[in-house]
Amino acid sequence: MRVVMFGYQTWGHRTLQALLDSEHDVVMVVTHPKSEHAYEKIWSDSVADLATEHNVPVVIRNRPDDDELFARLQEADPDIIVANNWRTWIPPRIFGLPRYGTLNVHDSLLPKYAGFSPIIWALINGESEVGVTAHMMDDTLDAGDIVLQQAVAVGPTDTATDLFHKTVDLIAPVTVGALDRIAAGETEFTPQDRSQASFFHKRAEEDIRIDWNWSAEELERLVRAQSAPYPAAFTYHRGRRLEILAAVVSEGRYGGTPGRIFYREGNGVVIVAGADARTGRNHGLAITRVRTEDGEEMFATDYFTRMGGYLTGRR
Repeated sequence: MRVVMFGYQTWGHRTLQALLDSEHDVVMVVTHPKSEHAYEKIWSDSVADLATEHNVPVVIRNRPDDDELFARLQEADPDIIVANNWRTWIPPRIFGLPRYGTLNVHDSLLPKYAGFSPIIWALINGESEVGVTAHMMDDTLDAGDIVLQQAVAVGPTDTATDLFHKTVDLIAPVTVGALDRIAAGETEFTPQDRSQASFFHKRAEEDIRIDWNWSAEELERLVRAQSAPYPAAFTYHRGRRLEILAAVVSEGRYGGTPGRIFYREGNGVVIVAGADARTGRNHGLAITRVRTEDGEEMFATDYFTRMGGYLTGRR
């Protein structure tokens, strides 16, 4: 099939590489300009550079809604568009242009975790598996019929970075496998159960600020979800920002006020956590590694030289 690819960052790069390695003919690539957004500078392999290396025409757009791009797509005459990590709305006149429509590749197990940063949100929420879905694009974002889907398990210590590597390796088999079904003439795919759908927004500074009213289990997952190279989860100590680089759920149960710097346990320092921490039934968050406002990384036991005081959400 003649394929036009819409994509960005490493997800789009992996998709384009899979298409170039397949029997299909990539006739044009549409990608975004480089961004200074913190999350878009991560996993930023260039789709444009890869296309240029293979002599594939490249169009740079923030939004694909202009007449010039539409005319170029008509001239390219694609059988199908394949999209992965395209960051803005694709209008119906474009996704409906090719003979077989548009196949969108999304890094979640749709219908759950449509939208943005699905791996991070899924890890924070304690999901047991994540994955990649190839579905036909329609008028509702990430809601079209599923052509192919593959899942991987979330391990008990997996970080968002671990899960990125697990899921990005699924892009090629899911994309090419879905195209094989379409090229073979299949037209009946699996409708999404919209009662199970969830849609998430882009991650921002407020989403990585620690709320000590969360349970220790939730906070431990937040720390893992914000693993390098993502911006680290943070709190404030004595008015200065403190990033939490590693933590575990405490073995003991600790009561009191959320955010209290309470007790040395093993290699960590336990912080009281949970809205109902006063009951004494909660585990705490045992912080093991931190980074200070001036960029110094150290063990939590070296940073917290005495117990007492509080970690807070504001300076």
